[in-house]
Amino acid sequence: MIGSDEFETRVRASFARQKAMQTLGVAITRIAAGEVEFAMPFAPDFTQQHGFLHAGTVATVLDSACGYAAFTVMAPEAAVMTIEFKANFLAPAKGENFRFVGKVLKAGRTVTVCDAQAFGRDAGNEKLIATMTATIMAVTGRAGIEQ
Repeated sequence: MIGSDEFETRVRASFARQKAMQTLGVAITRIAAGEVEFAMPFAPDFTQQHGFLHAGTVATVLDSACGYAAFTVMAPEAAVMTIEFKANFLAPAKGENFRFVGKVLKAGRTVTVCDAQAFGRDAGNEKLIATMTATIMAVTGRAGIEQ
């Protein structure tokens, strides 16, 4: 595993290139070995017909949380890509803002399994709204795929 300063720098640099996260207003709030945490404000532009955050939006951020958690434990030359995920939506995605936590469950040289949770936060209360399990691949030596 690489040093914490190095993986944090790599995660932040990669995350900064993600236009999807920028568009959604997602920010990194914590990075540790095998774990990341993101924050996202509520925005009506990303809701579904009932005014809740759209499941696709929640899944997008959960996917990135899993991917970046895995990225913290990958070899320095590796890039990160999702190869599979499953999401469970447990409650309507409502709140003033949202917190997403991604954690590595089992790290491998090529394939890493992660879990992520999404929480809606409203008036100081937090509620679990969704979970995801994802399989993430370390990619090396492929043209056009950056760290």
